[in-house]
Amino acid sequence: MDGSDFVFDGPEQARQTILLAHGAGAPMDSPSLERTAQALGAVGLRIVRFEFGYMASRRTEAVRRPPPRAEKRNPEYLAAVDALGAEGSLIIGGKSMGGRVASMIADELFAAGTIRGLLCLGYPFHPPDKPDQLRTKHLAELKTPTLVVQGTRDPFGSRAEVSGYELSPAIEILWLEDGDHDLKPRKSVSGFSAADHLRTTAEAVSRWAKRIAS
Repeated sequence: MDGSDFVFDGPEQARQTILLAHGAGAPMDSPSLERTAQALGAVGLRIVRFEFGYMASRRTEAVRRPPPRAEKRNPEYLAAVDALGAEGSLIIGGKSMGGRVASMIADELFAAGTIRGLLCLGYPFHPPDKPDQLRTKHLAELKTPTLVVQGTRDPFGSRAEVSGYELSPAIEILWLEDGDHDLKPRKSVSGFSAADHLRTTAEAVSRWAKRIAS
């Protein structure tokens, strides 16, 4: 992995850089992640996106390789951190699965002083319709300052479900009313638009990033 493997948004000289990986089924330039990266970049954050190997291969190969298990991607994420070589304050994270992978390597990097925080956009607390298959064990002991941005009706973990989980006090959750897994609300139901939630997300992430960097 080298500099050509990244997609950048936001000012080059920003004090905070956020490295984001994609979800299991959508690439780094999916409409959802693209809009979020641009919104975060617009508030002065340097946003860097990258793809895991299985997803990158789909751009050139006729056969769609299925995603490997989340923990199998840990070395790839660590390699992306090394290749980026970010200066200043670095936060890692991602959309859905990308955030989950980042959460499994965060404490190692935080203890080494490599990163300042973890940002999860729609964390997959469990597979849809399988609320008993929790992916939260490591989150109970997480030491890294973490912000999870989650829709209240996310099928991977709604507000009603997540409220009962044992989560580390290092984890903060920004709940977006009526948001789905892509954080999008139904305007006719919630009174909010996707643009409203993007703006709220960008402003909240900016404040949080500055706070944990100080």
